[in-house]
Amino acid sequence: MSESASKPVFYVNAYSEPVLVRIEGRACFQNSGFLRDFVAEMVRQGKGAFVVDFLKCTGMDSTFLGVLAGAALELRKKAATNSLVLVRVGPRNLELIRNLGLHRLLTVDSGDYSMNFDKGGSVLVGPAQSELENARLVIEAHENLVSADATNAAKFQDVLVFLKSRVEGR
Repeated sequence: MSESASKPVFYVNAYSEPVLVRIEGRACFQNSGFLRDFVAEMVRQGKGAFVVDFLKCTGMDSTFLGVLAGAALELRKKAATNSLVLVRVGPRNLELIRNLGLHRLLTVDSGDYSMNFDKGGSVLVGPAQSELENARLVIEAHENLVSADATNAAKFQDVLVFLKSRVEGR
């Protein structure tokens, strides 16, 4: 049984230009922090171009989409030439991206994109996060979605109020 058959996996090639990320399985709040931290580290190292392959992505939640929005916003702050390109996005995932207005923030390329993980491709992993860290990630991601498109404020207002009250109550 392959690793991706048992749990969602992000494969990355940090040595390519652009940096490549391939999602296998469901992208969600439980694994979004790994991607956020990876992109932040790559940006710290001077990388500004990323391609994310969705061919084997079976679904995604709003937290993952918020992490993508945050990455795109951060890349734009660093330089206008930076890019985050989503490729081989299926119809359902494309619908989610458009419903949240992210297609205006990052590039969705419908062409057939060849991913090369021959040099340095590896599985992205990180330490398990606490419930508090997960709540902070979800808040940050949803705030990113609101920053990306103001119409998202009404969609995620209840989630943000609930989680902020829980985090502040600790």
